[in-house]
Amino acid sequence: MNDRELAWEEIRRESIIKDEWIDFKKSTYRYPDGRIYEPFYSYSRRDYAVIIASDEEEKFLCVRQFRQGIRQVTTEFPAGGIEKEDGIEYGSAELAQKALEAAKRELREETGYVSDNWKHVITIPSDATVSENYAYIYTAKNCRRAGEQNLDETELIHVLHFSEEEIDDMIAAGKFQQAVHVMGWLLVKGGEKR
Repeated sequence: MNDRELAWEEIRRESIIKDEWIDFKKSTYRYPDGRIYEPFYSYSRRDYAVIIASDEEEKFLCVRQFRQGIRQVTTEFPAGGIEKEDGIEYGSAELAQKALEAAKRELREETGYVSDNWKHVITIPSDATVSENYAYIYTAKNCRRAGEQNLDETELIHVLHFSEEEIDDMIAAGKFQQAVHVMGWLLVKGGEKR
């Protein structure tokens, strides 16, 4: 079976809620066999960067903050939205540059740390089932403190440093709750062992 035999055709789309943070949509699709399915809900939000950052002592910088989706305080890597103007295409050099700028900005704002040693790990859909946004995952090594946090008004973030083993233990215990962050961690660890 080829992709054309699997692809749905969107025949109608309506934005239910649209603001600077999210575009929540209701769509109608035609299946390849001609059947119509509605409603199908999806959303768009900002692409974002995740930074797997280690300091000069090879400890990993993590942040603790409240996540309203699961209504819990989570441990995760620093991350944040990418500022993107209309017309910038996914996969373009311009968007890749904006993603790296966002990663550097978010590391500095959320932790007070900076790095001169950056590497792109992967760009991947955040949740291909219902969302149109992508996660850009980076490593930042030999991070050094450059000042205080510079948080947005909605951010209450504590910075902690963990060893590789401590992060592995948190993941195994379900205490590192961001799926894309865990995937990035496993890719980075797997890459180091090759």
